[in-house]
Amino acid sequence: MAGDGWSTMRFDRCADLIRDTVRPSDVSNLPYIGLEHIAEGQLALTGYGSAEQVTSIKSRFRKGDILFGKLRPYFRKVVLAPFDGVCSTDIWVVRRKQGIDQRYLFYWMASHEFIEESTRASEGTRMPRAQWEFVGRIEMPVPPLKEQRAIACILGALDDKIELNRQMNRTLEDIARAIFKSWFVDFDPVRAKAAGHQPPGLKPEIAALFPSAFEGSDLGEIPKEWKVTTLSALTKLITKGTTPTQGDINNAVADVKVNYVRVNCIEEDGSILADKLTSIPESVHAGVLKRSILESGDILYTIAGTIGRIALAEDWILPANTNQAVAIIRSAPSVPPGFLVLIMRQEGFRQNLHSKIVHAVQANLSLGMLAKAQGVVPPLPVLPKLFAPVEAILSRIINSRAQSRTLAALRDALLPKLISGELRVKDAERIAGRCA
Repeated sequence: MAGDGWSTMRFDRCADLIRDTVRPSDVSNLPYIGLEHIAEGQLALTGYGSAEQVTSIKSRFRKGDILFGKLRPYFRKVVLAPFDGVCSTDIWVVRRKQGIDQRYLFYWMASHEFIEESTRASEGTRMPRAQWEFVGRIEMPVPPLKEQRAIACILGALDDKIELNRQMNRTLEDIARAIFKSWFVDFDPVRAKAAGHQPPGLKPEIAALFPSAFEGSDLGEIPKEWKVTTLSALTKLITKGTTPTQGDINNAVADVKVNYVRVNCIEEDGSILADKLTSIPESVHAGVLKRSILESGDILYTIAGTIGRIALAEDWILPANTNQAVAIIRSAPSVPPGFLVLIMRQEGFRQNLHSKIVHAVQANLSLGMLAKAQGVVPPLPVLPKLFAPVEAILSRIINSRAQSRTLAALRDALLPKLISGELRVKDAERIAGRCA
């Protein structure tokens, strides 16, 4: 549905493909973006590299350009470049033509309709690539420039808030890890008290829970009355998921679907990607895969393929199950799950554990090795109180992620309706002026 002033336009009348290739050695000071740096379906970067780290010919882009992953376009790897740089030649660099708003063009290319059309005519079977000549013929009703800007403003406000949440979570994560390392790895409050000082920055009731002396252990000097213990001693369950056979699925009753978490659902930062979750029938979940039913607060640790990614099973994914490449770690009642997550993210813990990885056809880590991994733990009666300030930070991160999921869902629901004209923007001129 279009409206007054809208006109049907071919994509190649709205966008230019920028073919500016360079040798990385000539622009070694610029950041580099590869497909691995663009999150699937999130319209966001997960990071970036440096041009000096790559060798083959790359494409140059400038801040504000649209970067579209043409390899396997169904992954929906689309971002607006936040800086000048170079990128993989498997990424299109796209710039608006006159009369088109750049951010509106970005949302057009990020729409599921555009992704589906790009995928439909991709060349190659195992590694399909979108074809510019084909997508150039895609037609869409396009509104006047001011309404384009208003649409981009509405959708952009949601993405800006998601990005703000992402930045805040990175800061909160850094703070949580820094406090955890200071208190539970470097034992700074204990060192301060042993030297006759009050631990700086701690509330008196928290400082009083730390001992004022050290004692020896198998891992060296640790706080008095703390102990070196294995992961299994801090949990009531360490198991792994199960993969249903095709027969299990075929024979299942066609009933309610249950989320199924695999390795590719878990991000490096511990978030679980909603659009990467698959599903299994509830009858398979409660029958064949009964032993790996997830509970709120379960820790998920990837033990095959990409090893060492960690996430918490939050309420929003439940009911859920997982496959055999993911270990399920259920903490004991007196042990906060977040405490175990931060122990397992410590570099020393990871290095020791990852030295036990078996490199076969696919890298894997046994549950036995995971269960034997060691950490230093305060007495369990005081652990929840000691960890409470860090847990409050982790709760803020979880709440922020929940808000971002809601915002992303709202953006993806509004996007096709706004760019097709099904949903019109009132006061487009006023909104466009506010976002100029």
